[in-house]
Amino acid sequence: MPHAIRIHSHGGPDVMQWEPVELVAPGRGEALIRHTAIGLNFIDVYERSGLYPGTLPMVLGREAAGVVVALGPGTRGLQVGDRVAYAFGQPGAYAQERVMPADRLVKIPDGVSDRLAAASMLKGMTAHFLLRRAFRVRKGTVAVVHAAAGGVGMIATQWARQLGATVIGVVGSDAKADIAGRHGCHEVVVLGRDDLPARVRALTKGRGADVVYDSVGKDTFYPSLDSLRPLGLMVTYGNASGPVPAFQPLELAKRGSLFLTRPTLFHYIARRADLERSARELFEVIGSGAVRIEIGQTYPLRDVAQAHRDIEGRRTVGSTVLLP
Repeated sequence: MPHAIRIHSHGGPDVMQWEPVELVAPGRGEALIRHTAIGLNFIDVYERSGLYPGTLPMVLGREAAGVVVALGPGTRGLQVGDRVAYAFGQPGAYAQERVMPADRLVKIPDGVSDRLAAASMLKGMTAHFLLRRAFRVRKGTVAVVHAAAGGVGMIATQWARQLGATVIGVVGSDAKADIAGRHGCHEVVVLGRDDLPARVRALTKGRGADVVYDSVGKDTFYPSLDSLRPLGLMVTYGNASGPVPAFQPLELAKRGSLFLTRPTLFHYIARRADLERSARELFEVIGSGAVRIEIGQTYPLRDVAQAHRDIEGRRTVGSTVLLP
């Protein structure tokens, strides 16, 4: 019987339990996947802790790669044996096997390993919508990217530079500053040591950034706003330090009629055509070498509690992969 990591209550890493699970046969339009690699993301932490509450008991995880082992009736476009990957709107990836809607799966191209696909689907497609749709980065754009040595950050900084942007990375330590500098950042700001708005103003000759991508949340929200030029865009897409507290919209006007958005990937890939485009463009930049996916660490799926402790303690670099 396949096993999965399941939670029966919200809380710390220790609430995750390795348990046997029963799977039903795939239904119409579905596929049974044997996972070979699973991506770890901060949304997993939010769902485990209850910041993003869900129905319990719950199998965590939004991103994985694997092999199709069975198909339900009427399922088109896939064959048993196909290598596939996904980033899905419902948790359930922390498992040895999973039944998935076939229209949420994309085939992994030759030259991309299962681990690489699992490390890049959610994070890479997040970088895609941040750079190509939430704000269309182009030559001359000044972009500030928080957590620039993290999974999304390392992809976004390389991709933004390939698009012609000036990239200012934000990290939490000198060690991570070195990593960010080797992955696309023109300049790197260290939180706790550098004054972010002052550094951005100095680097842009007083103008400010066109866009700030902030996955940290509470601790960096106002410094991020203060780093923008008038009419600039703040994209807050994560809560690594906790959720942003309530604020008055007038704060945006006071800082130059700023724009603010709080997007999520799954709205941007809800249509099959958008999912295919996002995955295709992601695999293209990976295949061309413009974006290098760094898997900084791997853990056995059974040891996922330690992986959660490490990502919450900001001890991880790049992407993290869990091995079933």
